[in-house]
Amino acid sequence: MEWELSNTMSINIDRYAPRRATRAVCAAALLTWAPVACASTSTDGSATTDTTKASSAAVTKAAKSAVGITSLHYRLSGTVPAKGRVTADASMTAQPPAMSMDLSTAASQGEGGQLRIRFTNKTMYVGGSAIHSEKLKGKHWLSAAPAIWGQGAADNQSYGVLPSQLQANPATQSTLLNGSKDLRAVGTETVDGVTTTHYKGTVNYDALSGERLDQFMQLEVSDPLTMDLWIDSKDRPKQFRLQAEHHDDTPTASAADTPLDLTVTFLDINQPATIKAPPADDTAPLAADTQH
Repeated sequence: MEWELSNTMSINIDRYAPRRATRAVCAAALLTWAPVACASTSTDGSATTDTTKASSAAVTKAAKSAVGITSLHYRLSGTVPAKGRVTADASMTAQPPAMSMDLSTAASQGEGGQLRIRFTNKTMYVGGSAIHSEKLKGKHWLSAAPAIWGQGAADNQSYGVLPSQLQANPATQSTLLNGSKDLRAVGTETVDGVTTTHYKGTVNYDALSGERLDQFMQLEVSDPLTMDLWIDSKDRPKQFRLQAEHHDDTPTASAADTPLDLTVTFLDINQPATIKAPPADDTAPLAADTQH
């Protein structure tokens, strides 16, 4: 079944049953803490090796720091295959897993089409102008359960509301560069008013404990991925950018050919965050429309 939205946005429903591994984010594959050994390219090997080791050590520290992130306010923007331009402002908590996101795409922004998404208590709530009003039955929110977000190696389930790349916990995603074999420091840069050190590298699919990155393969993007990571003075990730070409050669709409180019900026780390469900009397259950 398909949950129809206004304009070009749609939410896919598969008989109200959770999708398994194809929708899961293999976060365990991203949590590889071992420092990366990179080959030297200098004449005597010493200068380049020392620089590479320093970069690897810094990225490893940031990856370990990301594990300690219990709540996060973040902003994302860029392009995602088959979705085109996306922008979002979101907050999350790790324990218990919960998330709120206000998401829009370029295809719907012209007419104000947006999605308001909440995950809490294993239930997903969706509202916003992108949903046809008749689906809401006079309410402002739809609900679906069971729903799972940010569960690491467990199955994520957003009923097709979120592109696979947006289903992951961004703190976990920020560790991806720790698997790079060509890691290098770019320089010092200011991000959102914070002084950071910028690192860059590429990551192959098979570099992450041999497990598939379903979130990227589902998007049909190229291997390797290119990643930039900005780390602040407290050894914490401040921003990361993921890039990959879309390799689907079939003639489809222009949005389907959009490369993956997504930037996530961490605005507040480990600050109090409360994610609440919408009022029950303002919510219509999705099951009433889709079970039969």
